Amino acid sequence: MAKILLVENEPDLADVVKDWLEDDLHSVQVLNNGSGALEVLSRSKFDLVILDLMIPGVDGFSVCQSYRQSGGESPILMLTARKSMECIEAGLDAGADDYLAKPFQLRDLSDRIRLLLRRPAGTVMELRAGDLLLQRRSYRVTKGGTLVRLLPKEFLLLEYLMRNCRKVVSVDALIDHAWGSESSITSETVRSYIKTLRKKLDTPGADSLIKNVYGMGYKLDLEE
Repeated sequence: MAKILLVENEPDLADVVKDWLEDDLHSVQVLNNGSGALEVLSRSKFDLVILDLMIPGVDGFSVCQSYRQSGGESPILMLTARKSMECIEAGLDAGADDYLAKPFQLRDLSDRIRLLLRRPAGTVMELRAGDLLLQRRSYRVTKGGTLVRLLPKEFLLLEYLMRNCRKVVSVDALIDHAWGSESSITSETVRSYIKTLRKKLDTPGADSLIKNVYGMGYKLDLEE
């Protein structure tokens, strides 16, 4: 069971999410504005904050940024009706850990929450492997100093491969990290994402950075 702060100004959606999370035995406090969220966050600790970006008064970007600047460390899952990568990057730059675009499936919400709650305290927010640099909080990946634009699932897959650099990781482990253990995603979907990652990361004419280990999974073959 987790203590969750839900900041959402759409009453119907807030009620549905609250009921869903409480059915999962979480304790949920609901607020509908940014100033109230900042006040509660200043005096109470939560295991997770679910934060809509488009809330009245102090918007979600500002709430997230102020909370991080004041030393707040709870994971933040941002909700957004804006699906542009610029909006998503702005939220992650402000300090969010993950995002979910509206409208969303409640099971997808549960998967994201499960992953965030499983993340140990003090999780490293910057990963390096060879000339790859992954910055979790700002949602940026660079290769040799050049920005590499990744889709959210590509980012999560690369993050897991970098955390386990030079180790073989199974397809099931990659699915669990990027989609959640209860996902119906297949190995073919993972293979498709890995193919796209290779196109974005590999140097033409050189061996791929992501190796396929037959019958076992994948390995990022770089010096850490």
